[in-house]
Amino acid sequence: VGGLPADLEASVLVVLHLAPGATSSLARILDRAGPLPATAATDSAPLEAGRIYVCVADHHLLVGPGHLHVRRGPRENGHRPAADPLFRSAAMYYGANVVGVILSGTLSDGTAGLHAVRRRGGVAVVQDPADALYEGMPSNALEYVGADHVVPATEIGPLVGRLVKEMTVVDVGSPPSELQQEVTLMESDDRVTESNHPGHPSPWPCPDCNGVLWEIDEGNILRFRCRVGHAWAAPDLLNVQEAAVETALWTALRSLEDRVALMRMLAQQARSAGRDIGARRFESDVEEYDRSVQVIRELLTGQPGSQMDTG
Repeated sequence: VGGLPADLEASVLVVLHLAPGATSSLARILDRAGPLPATAATDSAPLEAGRIYVCVADHHLLVGPGHLHVRRGPRENGHRPAADPLFRSAAMYYGANVVGVILSGTLSDGTAGLHAVRRRGGVAVVQDPADALYEGMPSNALEYVGADHVVPATEIGPLVGRLVKEMTVVDVGSPPSELQQEVTLMESDDRVTESNHPGHPSPWPCPDCNGVLWEIDEGNILRFRCRVGHAWAAPDLLNVQEAAVETALWTALRSLEDRVALMRMLAQQARSAGRDIGARRFESDVEEYDRSVQVIRELLTGQPGSQMDTG
């Protein structure tokens, strides 16, 4: 924000992924960094030109017509605050009068929201991935949405200043019904029902609540939202599923190893008692389960392991 002009005729809204309960000094840092005053966002505060509004932990930052919304709505892509809800609300109420900026970050938050900005005629600015500390968010935005400007971080402030100065305020027009549904969900914490849910049911459960995810297909962008409102971009959902599969495999590995240890104990006990038939049955089971342990361990580590002792 050090490159933003002091006479900027626009409001600046900033979203940073914060953990619930986190204390952020970002507003104070940005207040010192440039000519524009920066404050933590508060619900219903008026939107004023030449001011920076920064998100707060565990709340989404949205815009309404002339004011802010600070809402504790459902997480998006596992985050609250998230960039997508802010972009969608700006696109809905301000249409082509929006400049959406994607900076360094992991995974794909912001991509779907930037798509909404561009669909409504707004301008998309993306930090050059080669310049970003974490290239995930800029790279995903460029791959799925594209951008009007791709520049290093140091050029973004002056660029935004020029874009605002050149911008002619235009009528926002009527937003698409799906956009209106999703923004209203975040604004009012309304429950999503089948009658007002965008998209159609998918086979997959929501990682946050295990409810059915509804598929929202926007051409090049595939996203999902459940009935309580949690939203996922397809790459982020895939990432969460991968983590869940790994957790399940480690749990299965531990359970199988516990079972093998118990069967070995029973086999030894049977041998000591002279019950050779029972001992051989347990030893055969140990060999079978050891093979399963080997397969799962190789899946988890990616490397073949040594054959385990089955005696």
